[in-house]
Amino acid sequence: MANLTLWEQIKELKSPKYKWVDLTHELSPETPHWFGFKPLQADLLFDYAEGTPEDMMAPMRCIQYSVASQYGTHTDVPRHFWGSGRDMSAITVQELMYPLVVIDKSAECAANPDFMLTVDDLKAWEAQYGRIPEGAFVAFRSDWYKKPNLDNPDENGVPHYPGWDKAAIQWLVEERNIGAIGHEPADTDPGFVTTKEGAYPYPGEQYILQVDRIQIEVMRNLDQVPPVGSLIVIGFPKLKDGTGFPTRCFAFCRVD
Repeated sequence: MANLTLWEQIKELKSPKYKWVDLTHELSPETPHWFGFKPLQADLLFDYAEGTPEDMMAPMRCIQYSVASQYGTHTDVPRHFWGSGRDMSAITVQELMYPLVVIDKSAECAANPDFMLTVDDLKAWEAQYGRIPEGAFVAFRSDWYKKPNLDNPDENGVPHYPGWDKAAIQWLVEERNIGAIGHEPADTDPGFVTTKEGAYPYPGEQYILQVDRIQIEVMRNLDQVPPVGSLIVIGFPKLKDGTGFPTRCFAFCRVD
């Protein structure tokens, strides 16, 4: 007899007992993105609407999109910084779901836009919530997604945004064997690091990709997810030689 356990579980997960949270920015020319990328471009190929040119008239609507690989909410894979690293097609399906840990430093980031998340912050979180589980996705909540400009430039045009201390990422990998990290700004490292002369390749981002992990940047709605107990699910194309791509990611958790 067929085992229908999973079918019953999905009914439970979609019931009012659970909350589902979209962690993804809408994809459009207005989507927050790294300053070096052009906005998404959409070109109509075929359409069924009245007034469509005859050579484009068809029973369906098709659009050709042009977008940078690291645009909006996106996943970075090791190939992004390392020519010998895994590309998007090499990321296994098991790497598309993780226990989700949310480190909330939104108040600190509001007070100091140059805030850097450190090992001490991680240890303090564990003292309150317990040990970060092996294989977790650790997300740094800054509430930065609410900013109209992710760079948050000062009057001189100098960016100010929070980020990870490389040592904190190393600790998560070496001491907790986490699976991935994520954050709301468009860079892993804080602005005062990325704008420093000779900073590239940025140390935190270089490290997490060098140790064969993935990360998600330009996340949103982490303020709607509890510190512990959620799962995160990630989706992106199985792109040959892909270094990254706009991503749909979401979390779900028990409503208590």
